[in-house]
This record gives sequence, structure tokens and C-alpha cells, in this order.
Amino acid sequence: MSKLMEDAYIIKGGRSLKGSVNISGAKNVALKVIVASLLFEGDVVFENIPKIRDVYELLYLVKELGGKYKFNGNNLTINTDKISLNKVNLLHASKIRVSYMLLAPLIYRFKKAYVPNPGGCRIGARPIDRVINGFIKLGIKVKYSPDTGYYEGVLTEFPRGKYRFSKPTHTGTETLILLSVFTKDKVILENVAVEPEIDDLILLLNKSGARITRRGNTIEVNKPNIKNQKLKQTRPFKISYDRNEAITYAALAGVTEGDITISAVDEKVIKKFVELSVEAGLGVEMLPDGRWRFFYNKPLKPISIETSPYPGFMTDWQPLWAILMTKAKGTSFIHERVFENRFSYVNELKKLGADIEFVSKNVPNPEEYYFFNYDKDKEYKQIIKINGGKPLHNGVLEFKDLRAGATLALAALSVEGESIVKGASILERGYEDFIKKIKGIGGVINRV
Repeated sequence: MSKLMEDAYIIKGGRSLKGSVNISGAKNVALKVIVASLLFEGDVVFENIPKIRDVYELLYLVKELGGKYKFNGNNLTINTDKISLNKVNLLHASKIRVSYMLLAPLIYRFKKAYVPNPGGCRIGARPIDRVINGFIKLGIKVKYSPDTGYYEGVLTEFPRGKYRFSKPTHTGTETLILLSVFTKDKVILENVAVEPEIDDLILLLNKSGARITRRGNTIEVNKPNIKNQKLKQTRPFKISYDRNEAITYAALAGVTEGDITISAVDEKVIKKFVELSVEAGLGVEMLPDGRWRFFYNKPLKPISIETSPYPGFMTDWQPLWAILMTKAKGTSFIHERVFENRFSYVNELKKLGADIEFVSKNVPNPEEYYFFNYDKDKEYKQIIKINGGKPLHNGVLEFKDLRAGATLALAALSVEGESIVKGASILERGYEDFIKKIKGIGGVINRV
């Protein structure tokens, strides 16, 4: 087999996919609770952990620091009592963005810790300056060495005080929560992100001795009800289902003109997608047992969207919405406000015949309108125009990031003929048993 064909999916599309899919545990909860496990003593047990590449990459880092873990099905047991290193491996940390979150628990354990600049999908600059500023504001000394690529964090006093994020950040909010758990007084975080995955993390910590409350976009962390700087789990913690995976299969039902039922995902976490799907004409039904049925029952209508943090339309969903809109006869627009490089899939879809172009729009106060760090001297492409309803054809595609990868796989499944989609390992960073689940609803897909 040639190198060109390695790490790819071969997909024979054009079939109407039908059946049921069990949604896995949420990637964005699993990674954060694994990091949080470094604040615990004894075994910590998590249920419903997805076996995805990002989870294994993070567990590798935990093991390298001296921790131990064991899977039993999708239940994961972690013990970090014998962690002996305070420096995170540069190579493996570069593969996963949440690696920088390890700075928070490691400085509690060693008073000084080192983490490299984070990796992950290149969907934008995703600077961590808002997080580092929070560390410093709360009393932690942090400096960055451009020579080594490492941040050094030093704990001279336990965090206390108030910090207001200039703009909400999901992972940043969770990192400062972990940093603040063992405050000797009180920490208040303002203008925080309000994604539901954050509430999962807070619930885990509170069940184990922390004292954290959230009111709207303000989080208050009080001195915990413990005698030392370690949390203690009393019972296994089950993480929620992955709303991004759920939306992927919902979109798949639409683009393949299929009928797919998915697990009982909480209605509030997918509400915005459901509302706009109904408006576009996709069939949506919540079954008596809480599961969701998404089905194609009439031609789709073009609906324009713009992304924003929860409870808005998620940035992770917009590539999936784009492939749906290629089926909708008429014109729709997607305006990306969260990241500045989230349209890597556009040129790939154009290879299949999609009529998509970048357009511009005068945005008053872009520094406030966009959630990334907007630079007025830089040129951005944040809006695409989709002229939908034109038939697509098969082709050779390449993944650039996780959600773009899912979108291209969906596109290949929707068109007649055989397509090659390169970069399978990128998709497997966030999707458990993707091939098995696709085959289970009638798709023809193989990995090479």
C-alpha cells in the first residue's frame, strides 16, 4: 500500500443511512475530568469515557508523570498518588490542547510545574493569554520561555481574589476552576463560559469536597471542606453524552436522506441545532424514552447561522451545518465568530462540486463582536456563502481538523461512488468506533 493511501477512509456513498447509533461519552468532559483526577487521592472512577485518541494521548501524559490507569469497558480508573514529575512531555503535549490544563493540578503537588504551549486542531490561534492572566491575577507566578516552549508556574500562595475574562473561554474557565479549588479564602471568576460541560466538571469537584457555585456567567469558589489539598471520590462519576457526536449523526441523517435515532442526549444542550433543523425542514422527533430521531422527509430550506458560545449555535456544529446547506436549494450564509480559521473544509467540499465562496461584511466593533482576539491589521475570512441544491460528486479529500473531518466524511457518505478521505486519525481524536457506527446504519466505509 502506498504512503498516499495510509491513514485514510475509503467510502462508498450514495446510500440512505438508517438505524440507531449509541452516542459515546463527551470528549470535552472526559478530558477535563482526567486532568482533574490529579487533584484527588486514591482511585478515581469515571463511567462512559470514550476510547478516542485524545483520551489516550492525555492518559499517556498522566502515566508518564507517574499516574496509573485501567479501562474496564468504558469505565476508567485513575490513580495519581505516585505522580513524581512536574514537567509535561513536550512531544505528546503538542498533540492535545488540554495538556496545558495540567499546570493547575501540578503546581499544587509540586509548588512549581512546567507545561508546553498547547497543541490540538489548528482552527485558530486560540491564545491562552486569558488563562495565564488569570493565574497571575489570582496570585500564581507564571512566565514563558520562548527558548524551551514551556510555561513555568510557581505557587507561592494559594489563589484568591477576582478575575474577569476579557472574553469567555471554555477551557480557560475550567482551568481556572481547577486552579482555584484549594483556595484558602475565595475566588470569583467573572464573564466565564457557560457550556454545560463546565457544570459536569463542577459537579464532580463538588461531590468530592470542593465548594463551587455558578450563577449565570459568574463562578464562586470557596475554601473546600477538606483537611488537606486532596479531593476524595465517594462514588463513580458518569460523564454525559457527547452533544457534538450527536449532532454529527443528526446531520448525517439529513445529508444522506436517511432516518437515524440517537441516544438520549439532554434536550437543552442541542436545542439550538434542533430549532434550526426544524426550520430547515429536517424531521426531528424526541421519542418517549428520551432518544432523538432525525429523518429526511422533504427538501431542505436554506437557513443562515452565526456561531457563538453556548447557548448559541456551536462553532463545532457549523461545518456540519455547511454540508446540510449544500443540499438546501437556495442561498445560505455561515458567519463564524468563535475561531478565525474554521473553514478548512471549504476548499475540500468545492472539490466535490459544492458552490461555496467567501464573502465579507462590515462588522461594527469587530473586537467586541468576535470571540477570538481580533487584530484590526489582519485580514479575516469569517463568512461563507453557500449556493445549495447542486448535486455533489465523489472525490479525494483531506481532513484538516476534527469537525472538518467529520463534515468531509459525511459528504463522502452522501454522494454516489467511491471517495477517499485522508487523515482518518484526526477524526478518531474525537469519535469513538466511527467505522462500526457508520456500518451499523448501512454505510460502506473502510480504513486503510
